[in-house]
Amino acid sequence: MRSNPDPDRREVTVGSAEAGQRLDRLLAERLDGLSRSRLKGLIEVGMVSAGGATITEPSTRVKLGQTFAIVIPETVDAEPEGQALALDIVYEDSHIIVIDKAAGMVVHPAPGNPDRTLVNALIAHCGRSLAGIGGVRRPGIVHRLDKDTSGLIVAAKTDAAHKGLVEQFARRSVERAYSAVVWGLPAPAAGTIAGNIGRSPRNRKKMAVLTRGGRPAETRYRLRRSFADGAVSLLDCRLLTGRTHQIRVHLSHIGHPLIGDRIYGRQGARRLGRLPERARAAVEAVPRQALHARTLGFRHPATAEDLRFESDLPPDIKSLINSLEKL
Repeated sequence: MRSNPDPDRREVTVGSAEAGQRLDRLLAERLDGLSRSRLKGLIEVGMVSAGGATITEPSTRVKLGQTFAIVIPETVDAEPEGQALALDIVYEDSHIIVIDKAAGMVVHPAPGNPDRTLVNALIAHCGRSLAGIGGVRRPGIVHRLDKDTSGLIVAAKTDAAHKGLVEQFARRSVERAYSAVVWGLPAPAAGTIAGNIGRSPRNRKKMAVLTRGGRPAETRYRLRRSFADGAVSLLDCRLLTGRTHQIRVHLSHIGHPLIGDRIYGRQGARRLGRLPERARAAVEAVPRQALHARTLGFRHPATAEDLRFESDLPPDIKSLINSLEKL
């Protein structure tokens, strides 16, 4: 990683209305473009001082008339490195970028998927327009899609945009709607699935609905169409929370797993033999879970403009539905 030897230096003097505040909160309110978490990190590594004395405790209570000097190191280049990969860009400006992610692309590098991820692609595409998230020139990932889930995802280019998007996700004010093709015909035709999600006690590589522990999760669903006498259904799913594998886990929990889900859809595979031959061939041709992030709506973190994006069904899910419609 490389850095600029001439860091930015700023000063903040405490006013009467600010006396008694936490230091990290004061700096976040006074310094544009820097999130509270970024400033907390700078304090902890000794980049903030007052009267020549270094301060390393973010919770320090400030006093009237105190002047704090803040050294902001130049944003360093990201690790991992950028890779020029094809991206379907729906929207982009100097603050955010919205991508229609293809199935098969991992969002963030991880063991087993160290490169060729969405993060690698965004680093290469955005280049120097990435102003830095937490001091590193990288895209700010505020939500994720599973590798084999297609559809819309937003990333931040700046610390301030990242902070604004994180706050919206925390308030649950972001609109997220998915199209899901599932086994069976849910009854009732619309409802809310609520159940804490956490690591499965039987298989730590899977998530599950738990009676104890886990984190609260809610998914709303609505039947859009059914096929083959109710053997398969197309649902609209909306996330009220954002847990790992949430839609996949919740739908499997109520007995209607996603078509093509190799992890949570084993119970659905038993129904395959009951389908007409043409429908069976169409289902078997789906290479991944039939889940697509169709709608993404949020308030622009810099301009406050309400943004809403829609993504058409990808060819594999569209082909499945077309085949089922002909039965």
